[in-house]
Amino acid sequence: MDVRAAVATAAGRPLEVMTVQLDGPKAFEVLVEIKATGICHTDEFTLSGADPEGLFPAILGHEGAGVVIDVGPGVTSVQKGDHVIPLYTPECRACPSCLSRKTNLCTAIRATQGQGVMPDGTSRFSLEGKKLHHYMGCSTFANFTVLPEIAVAKIRQDAPFDKVCYIGCGVTTGIGAVLNTAKVERGAKAIVFGIGGIGLNVIQGLRLAGADMIIGVDLNNAKKEWGERFGMTHFVNPTEAGPDLVPHLVNMTKTGADQIGGADFTFDCTGNVGVMRQALEACHRGWGVSVIIGVAPSGAEIATRPFQLVTGRVWKGTAFGGARGRTDVPRIVDWYMDGKIEIDPMITHTMPLSEINAAFDLMRAGTSIRSVVIY
Repeated sequence: MDVRAAVATAAGRPLEVMTVQLDGPKAFEVLVEIKATGICHTDEFTLSGADPEGLFPAILGHEGAGVVIDVGPGVTSVQKGDHVIPLYTPECRACPSCLSRKTNLCTAIRATQGQGVMPDGTSRFSLEGKKLHHYMGCSTFANFTVLPEIAVAKIRQDAPFDKVCYIGCGVTTGIGAVLNTAKVERGAKAIVFGIGGIGLNVIQGLRLAGADMIIGVDLNNAKKEWGERFGMTHFVNPTEAGPDLVPHLVNMTKTGADQIGGADFTFDCTGNVGVMRQALEACHRGWGVSVIIGVAPSGAEIATRPFQLVTGRVWKGTAFGGARGRTDVPRIVDWYMDGKIEIDPMITHTMPLSEINAAFDLMRAGTSIRSVVIY
C-alpha cells in the first residue's frame, strides 16, 4: 500500500515528505494507522548523524499513537480497531530480561530492531523497490506503519491521540525515571538538570511521588515558569549561580538538622557529560542517587572522583523510564485521563506532516516543549 512518510534520506539533511510503499503485516505483526506523532530529541540525535546506530534512508519517529488496521497470523493481544501506542522498548514477557523482573529492557527483538528491520530480517517499507529502514522499531513519521505485536500497548479508546502520543516516549521516560528507576520517597529533596520535555515530566513525577523540594536547573530563565507550573519549588540558572554550581545547590538543600546537604535524588535530562558529573556530585553523601536520562553524543564518557562513589552516592541510568510498555503505558494513559498528570500544556505546537521540518527547527531553537504532527 502507498503511505505518506517523512523520509530521512541522509544524515544532516532535512526530511523529505513523499509517498512510499508499505507491505502488510506478517505473522505476529500489526498494521497501525498513526494518527499523531511527537518530535523528540532522539529523532534529531539520529538525523544529525551523531547516532552510532543511525541508518539511512529511514523513516524516523518513535512517539506515536494510532489505530490497529490489520493483524498478521498469530496475533492475539490486539485486534482491528484497537487504539495503541507503539513501543520502542517492547515487552515480550518471555525473554530472560522480561522474566527476570529486574529490567524493562526486553531483548526479544533487540538485534533486528537495531538493524532497522522487522524480526524476520526484512523491512516493510520501500521506495521504488529499494528498502527503507525502520527506526527504533516504530517509524511513526509515516501515516501507516507495521510493528511487532509485542511492541504495541493497547490503550483506552477515549484518549486523544494528539496528547497521549507523548506517552510513547517523553512522558513515560520522565515520570518512570522517578517512580521506577529512582523510586523517589515522599518528602525527598530532588534536583532536575534540564527543564525541557523530559525534565518537566521528571518534575511532575516528583510531584506525584510527594517530593518536598524540587530544584530545577536550566540556562533559560523562561523555563522557570514552566517548571513551577508542573511542581518545581526552586529554580537555578547556572550562569547566575557563580562558578561553583554544585556547592550552591548543596547549600540550598541544607536544613537545621542536616548541615551536610545534597539532594536525595538528582536527574540529568541534558545529555551533557559535564552536567552528569554535577548531578552526581550534588547528591547527598551516603545515600544520594543520580539518574542519567539524557543521551550523550557518541563516544562521550562520564567521569568523577572515586571518592564521590565510595562515600555512598549511586549513579544509575534509565531507558524508557524503566517502564514495561504493554503493562505500564496503559496505566499512564489512565493517569492522564483521570487528571493525575498533565500533558496538554506541553504540546506547544501542532502541524501537518508537510511541516515536520519546522517542528525540528522549533526544537533546535528551544522554543517548543513538544511539537506534534497530526495526520
